[in-house]
Amino acid sequence: MTDKDDKSQVIEKIRKHEKDTGSTEVQVGLLTERINKLSSHFEIHKKDHHSRKGLLMMISRRRKLLDYLRQSDFAIYRKVLKTFNLRK
Repeated sequence: MTDKDDKSQVIEKIRKHEKDTGSTEVQVGLLTERINKLSSHFEIHKKDHHSRKGLLMMISRRRKLLDYLRQSDFAIYRKVLKTFNLRK
């Protein structure tokens, strides 16, 4: 599967309406997908510290988006956590 297919599957899973590609939930889903791919990359390339910094920045961005979602709409926050198997 290509990255474009993976991205469209994530958007299909969590979007609010037909043209929703940038809501907070979709952003969290896309970041989660990229984080999971990079995590598997580090199992092979243990010394790739430049990419590790990018991973940490993505994790931080996802955490901020989840904090915003928790404050604005708690029900959607719980749905996103359950959908992407995130723990909090």
